[in-house]
This record gives sequence, structure tokens and C-alpha cells, in this order.
Amino acid sequence: MALLITEYRSHRLDSLRATLSVVVDPIKYLIDLPSVLIEQTAHSVSSYSTLKRENTRLREEQFIDKTRLLKFDSLEKENIRLRALLENSFKLGEQLLIAELLSINMAPYEHIVVVNKGTRFGVHPQQPVLDANGVVGQVFRALPFSSEIMLITDPNHAIPVQVNRNGLLTIAVGSGQLNRLNLPFLPNNADIRPGDLLITSGLGGTFPSGYPVAVVDDFTPITNKPFVNITATPKAMLDRNRELLIVWSDSSPVSLTTKPTPEASKPHPNDQSSGSGLVGEAPAGARAGTDSDDQSAGSGLTREAPAGARAGTDSDE
Repeated sequence: MALLITEYRSHRLDSLRATLSVVVDPIKYLIDLPSVLIEQTAHSVSSYSTLKRENTRLREEQFIDKTRLLKFDSLEKENIRLRALLENSFKLGEQLLIAELLSINMAPYEHIVVVNKGTRFGVHPQQPVLDANGVVGQVFRALPFSSEIMLITDPNHAIPVQVNRNGLLTIAVGSGQLNRLNLPFLPNNADIRPGDLLITSGLGGTFPSGYPVAVVDDFTPITNKPFVNITATPKAMLDRNRELLIVWSDSSPVSLTTKPTPEASKPHPNDQSSGSGLVGEAPAGARAGTDSDDQSAGSGLTREAPAGARAGTDSDE
């Protein structure tokens, strides 16, 4: 009681309180230390996990976006060359699956890598495989939990390509070296130059068109030989990849024309088949002539039977 009264009426105990605080405060901080450490550790772990997940997600998005940008240069040139050949449908973009590298089999004259995606993810043989710079290869063997990828430099691999500058078609064959492709089927007078970009031509049905494959190396034409020895350097980083992209090509056409209205689809009053309530079907011969346009039927377009086919139907009635 005396201490309380003394503290209330004077400041004589302030020096004693300051002295005691020097001893008491460290004890108080020491008692609070475990809870503070636990709280800070939990916050640090949570922040680290969040940042790691966000970093992984952003890396995957950047990887996919960078791969999609590879086609812009070829699409610009293709737009110039094919502007007059527009069709009634266009193809949707490809679907992509990120796969991580598991192992590498770099035996002489056999360039095979193994990734961690297999048939349970829908992977199947002959699927194209890319990285952020260009074409890597194709699926050679698909297993339930992994897949084997044959690189474009494997001697047993060949890929149809075209020169992006002028559309010249040729085939790039693996040389057995990671930094070289061979172009053995070009004549001596072919319009190809060092530095030309080779892109996939889309022929063969395995690789989508427009993806970078390689850049033509320096070469010297040989006048006394019909074919010139030309090599190219792959655009893909075949010896540095940890992640690859497996591609699904979506070839379903999307109609650019409107479907016919009910009024336009009504039969003509003078048509005999409409009077009898029968609908004549085009003969097999007439349908065979339109097989090349089957995609238009799949995209919602309708085609009438040829006049000769309708006339034959009317005569049978």
C-alpha cells in the first residue's frame, strides 16, 4: 500500500521501475518468442508456398504464350501468299499439354527423350512436340505413365518443311547431331539462302503448319552436282529443355457462313417431288463428285443434288 501511495504522490520510484524493466523486459520477450517465431514461420511458409504456386503458374502461362507467338511470323507471310485462296472455314488453334523431361537416351544415332505424360493424359504416337523456340520432335512410343519422344535430329526422323521466305517445300532429315539437320533433296538451283527460316509445312498430317524448325546454315553451291549439300540448325533447344509441349491439332472446321433460313430451304412449288411428298436423294455418282467438299457439309452447309440427278429422279416418278 505504501508503494502505491508513494508512486501516486511522487516520482521517486521511476528510477526503480526503469531498473527493474531492464531485467523484466527480456524475460517478457523471451516468453513471447516461441509464439512469435511460430507465427512468423507459418507466415513465411505460407508466403513461400503461395509465391511458388504463382511462379509455377506464371511460368507455364509464359511458356504457352511464347510458343503461340512462334507462328506469327509464318502467318504473316502465309497471309500474303494465300489471301486470294480464302475458304469458307478456318481451323481452331492447337491444344497444348506441358510435359516434364524424365530421362535422355543420347546413344549414338538415337536421339530419344522420355517425358512424364502418357496415354492416361491422352498422348498417342506421332503427336508433335514443341518447346518455346520451335519443333522438338514427335511422340515415338506412348506408355500409360510416360512417353518416348524422338527428336528431329534422330537419323530415323524426317519432317516436311518449307522456306518461310518463299514457300519452297522440302524435307529435313536428322543428322545424328543435336545441332544439325540435313536437307538432302534440294537441287543445286533451289531458291534457298543462308539464314532462311524453315517452318513446318503441314504436309504428312503429323506437324501443324507454321512452327519454326531450323535456320539454314551457310553453304557453297557445287556446280557439277545436281544436289547441293545444305544443313540447318534447329531452333529448339534440344539439349537444354526441361519442359516440352505436346500438341493436339484440332482440325474441325468452323463455318463462316450462316445456315440457310427455313424459307430458303422450302422446296420449289414446281418441283414434282414436293407434290408427291417424296424427297429425292442424289445418286452415288453425283455424291462422289462432291467428296472433296465434305467439310462444308460438316460445317452446316447444305448442297442440292445436281440437275441431272434431279431429272433422273423425276423421270423415275
